[in-house]
Amino acid sequence: MLGHLSICVRDLPAATRFYDAVLAPIGWIRVWTGANGLGYGPPGGDEKLNVFVHADAHPPGPGFHLCFNARSDAEVDAFHAAARANGGTDNGAPGLRPHYGPDYYAAFVVDPEGWKLEALHKASWD
Repeated sequence: MLGHLSICVRDLPAATRFYDAVLAPIGWIRVWTGANGLGYGPPGGDEKLNVFVHADAHPPGPGFHLCFNARSDAEVDAFHAAARANGGTDNGAPGLRPHYGPDYYAAFVVDPEGWKLEALHKASWD
């Protein structure tokens, strides 16, 4: 099992605004803040996503994306809306993706620096 993931961005203040807004709907908060980065995870827990600043940062190529588990379809919808309202672009509107499974409800966005993100909920998790 993964302990955490770290990504790098060129504009940390913009990334902070984006990830604060986008991760809140799925129940994650900023769990630490430093001069060169920040971390997100569940309240009272360790970071699961670290965001660091680096002048040469760029996201990886095709095929890579980060997927966040949501507790409901409504959280997926809110994740997508928050991303679009905070500089992200739509990469797949919220909805069922039956080609991935009968209850695979997801939304896809790209953050302001090009990182591909997904929020996912499966009714079978309830």
